[in-house]
Amino acid sequence: MSEEERNRNAEPEERAEALADTGDLPESEVAGDLGESARRGPAFDRDVGQIQKDTGRGRRKERVGLVVSDAADKTVTVSVETLKEHPMYKKRIRRSKKFLVHDERNEARVGDTVRIIETRPLSRRKRWRLASIISRAE
Repeated sequence: MSEEERNRNAEPEERAEALADTGDLPESEVAGDLGESARRGPAFDRDVGQIQKDTGRGRRKERVGLVVSDAADKTVTVSVETLKEHPMYKKRIRRSKKFLVHDERNEARVGDTVRIIETRPLSRRKRWRLASIISRAE
């Protein structure tokens, strides 16, 4: 078995040490310099034996909808309509879904058109926050 095959079949820690021994990796990126938890965590790149770069959070979902209730404190209910095409008949069907949205300053009123953004869970059903008010109710 060649040295390359041994490195490929080895555990990540052994593999990183072997790569460092051959001079392919700088000493600072060798798994031996990391704590035990870093070697086993999701950010450890098992193929190379170094820490991956932070990829960021990704894009958050955005929706535009109509405020249908503002009775609760710092929470509004927003109805978002979408058009979905029937798979067989191709007719476009209007679907609506209600979201509980966090409104920190209690500025949205019933009838307002608002933009909402997905966020971390704030309560059992509240996972969206108010981004902006597009138009006010008349």
